Amino acid sequence: MSEVDAVVVGAGPNGLAAAVTLARAGLSVRVFEKNSTIGGGARSKELTLPGFLHDVCSAVHPMALASGFFQRFRLEERIDLVLPEVSYGHPLDGGRAGIAYHDLDRTAGALGRDGAAFHSLMAPLVERADQVARLAGSNLLMAPRQPITAALFGLRVLEQGLPTWNLRFEGDVAPAMLAGVAAHAIRPMPSPVTAAAALSLGSYAHGRGWPVPVGGSQAIVDAMAADLVAHGGQIETDAGIRSLEQLPSSTAVLFDTTPRAVADIAGRRLPTVYTDALRTFRYGNGVAKVDFALSGPVPWSNAELRKAGTVHVGGTRAEIAASEAEVASGRHTSNPYVLVAQPSSFDPSRAPEGKHVLWAYTHVPKDSTIDQTEAIITQLERFAPGFRDLILASSSMTARDMENYNPNYIGGDIAAGAATLSQLVRRPVLSLDPWRTPASGIYLCSSSTPPGPGVHGLAGWYAAKSALKHSFGIGHMPSLAPGY
Repeated sequence: MSEVDAVVVGAGPNGLAAAVTLARAGLSVRVFEKNSTIGGGARSKELTLPGFLHDVCSAVHPMALASGFFQRFRLEERIDLVLPEVSYGHPLDGGRAGIAYHDLDRTAGALGRDGAAFHSLMAPLVERADQVARLAGSNLLMAPRQPITAALFGLRVLEQGLPTWNLRFEGDVAPAMLAGVAAHAIRPMPSPVTAAAALSLGSYAHGRGWPVPVGGSQAIVDAMAADLVAHGGQIETDAGIRSLEQLPSSTAVLFDTTPRAVADIAGRRLPTVYTDALRTFRYGNGVAKVDFALSGPVPWSNAELRKAGTVHVGGTRAEIAASEAEVASGRHTSNPYVLVAQPSSFDPSRAPEGKHVLWAYTHVPKDSTIDQTEAIITQLERFAPGFRDLILASSSMTARDMENYNPNYIGGDIAAGAATLSQLVRRPVLSLDPWRTPASGIYLCSSSTPPGPGVHGLAGWYAAKSALKHSFGIGHMPSLAPGY
């Protein structure tokens, strides 16, 4: 008999989502985590000075309210989520800025001559934000449940994913706003992939909001871990796994790891053609991250940006496209795109009274070892003069450091696999059930499987559904609601 029903390797959001789902189905579950703390891409800790709580990886969570897993888990009932009035902002020179309010009408009203064009682009998706989330959060090989939403989304992806992407707009503010969100994909633009990122994340920004978790991103995984333990699950930290022999006997093993790690750990149980496919899965460029402890709020030239949970810094659409093209060519850019989060503006517990934390990362070539602190400060000074004078301390991680911190971030790739169009379909293999491997009882549940990167828990949830069906003969899904 098995010592435990199911084992999960990796305690990131997807691994914990899988573990929670299996435990809720009445199975005994044990999770093994390499690091001394759980969380993967959703950890929080003091990185700079005592009393300043920083998010080590993710900070703002567009999928916290849109994810099908978190909706069933009812995350908003378990932790405090603050919805900023402004989901994201985009500064431009001269004190101008694009402001993406939670309200689409208000956003379009501030865009002047491009307001109507922006509204007509986004409104059909914002009205169907939950359907867009289901579409973006599914295996692309599956027929869409809402074909009308898929058609509306697909047509807009084609428009914004082609070199003719500027035809809709006359000014530079609206297209810059879209480019700032598109750059989350860490890919050259325009492309269908970057357009899909802009439109899906944009629809959540206006339709659902981009929430900031009180207490840091760690609050999300702590809530998941508490639910797992409450239903009999166990978590072991400081438990790096290098072979299946290290694991207790079980009916199913789910890996919240890269495909490469699965090939290394379970390779002898897997067909050679499958492990070859796992080893050829490609990884993208990386990020370099800097956290700041500040003596006050960021002095944005446009004061409305202080209301934003997220700020995309990089200038016009043309400037962002140029900087992303340089990174894609293997070069560090002198005019970087910088993704900024200012959580202490909405959660005072993150810093001592009157002080603030600032989270920032920029895109760099894979395996970069170059510290980007000065490049990020210089770019922020462009749109927030005096920012440098507020810095009390900073903590920097290069792309190589990111991989050392989390082995799933190969070369600093926080997407756990290049977000190319082919790899969104073949992630990591071409299959209607890509979470299930050819070996009985072995599953993959990381961001290297659909729907890809982000703190949403969906990859783990889908893998657990597959395991319940194929390894345990359970066809119904358990309730994930609190108190059930």
